[in-house]
Amino acid sequence: MAEQFFIPKKIITGEDALAAAGDRIANMGKKALIVCGPNVRKMAAAEKVMEELEKRETAYAVYSDITGEPTDRMIDNGARVYLEEACDFLIGIGGGSPLDAMKAIALKAVCGGEMADYMGVSVEAKLPPMAAVPTTAGTGSEATQFTIITDTKNDVKMLLKGESFMPDLAVVDPEFSVSAPRGVTASTGLDALTHAVEAYTSRKAQPLTDIFAVSAVRRIFQNLPEAYENGSSRNARKEMALAALEAGIAFNNASVTIVHGMSRPIGALFHVPHGTSNAILLHPCLKYVMDGAVERFAVLGREIKAAGSQDDDKSAAEKFIEEVRKLCRKCGIGSPNCYGIEKEAFLEAVPKMAEDAVASGSPANTRKKIQKEDIIKIYQSLW
Repeated sequence: MAEQFFIPKKIITGEDALAAAGDRIANMGKKALIVCGPNVRKMAAAEKVMEELEKRETAYAVYSDITGEPTDRMIDNGARVYLEEACDFLIGIGGGSPLDAMKAIALKAVCGGEMADYMGVSVEAKLPPMAAVPTTAGTGSEATQFTIITDTKNDVKMLLKGESFMPDLAVVDPEFSVSAPRGVTASTGLDALTHAVEAYTSRKAQPLTDIFAVSAVRRIFQNLPEAYENGSSRNARKEMALAALEAGIAFNNASVTIVHGMSRPIGALFHVPHGTSNAILLHPCLKYVMDGAVERFAVLGREIKAAGSQDDDKSAAEKFIEEVRKLCRKCGIGSPNCYGIEKEAFLEAVPKMAEDAVASGSPANTRKKIQKEDIIKIYQSLW
């Protein structure tokens, strides 16, 4: 069976990647809309992007109102700015939220309508050129055809997808993630791990995605603890930036599975950051579905050296799942109550969250057959 494989048109990585990309960014159009959050607006990454544009006399406007994970209202406002400023390309700077927002703003500006109109369909419209400059190592949004936007009317995190959302340029400079706080490092790093593991164990996995996914898992186990404990470690930051990119490429083509399907409703209803809700669910979900992909989990166990040739597949898979639990704990991940979620409210919301998780389609990619009742059990087990 033939497989398709999508990556950005151009990827520039490593030290001084932004300077190396300056000409290419400036030549994407006549006026850029820079999409970021208020904090990133004050950081070196945003300043350097503006410096590169100014050097080349390329005009720009800034929309820095991405305050948390993007909502349909933020997208509406961003599209309005894009049109009022007569921009013709976009630059997203920051974590997954600004990068996702950039994609949705491009769609809204060109096609109009409501964000909810695009849920469940493949977006194929011709969008303005987009450059993605991540400042965290986790979401992989710089390399994906996906964007996650919250529908504020229905409290649903919508997964919108389509080749049109693929950035034309990804600029991955690990220097920009050095200042990330420990909590952000943990949340985004475990998000990348979730992407890689789910891509590798997805029904849609293919040989090319396997290469990127396994490499990302290996890098994350080797470097996330160091990046978390010692954020100034340039090598750990470099390796995590590469791992996040690899994981993004992997799940962009193989999709995600049960963890993402279950994490989006938690984020939508209880406003927990996406990477954190993934991390809360990662060990319980993988433990529950391990028997559907024992051989694949066993490979990961051996790749991170948690298991050896003396271990049978079941033992190697179990050892991998246990190492996931240890890594989450090492990175300070707790149960839902650690993030301000009240148990009674959570359990009351379980039926709706389970319905939303199934409706997302992601759990269906899991190699073990998953029903709504399975998702309810896992949600309840978190307490």
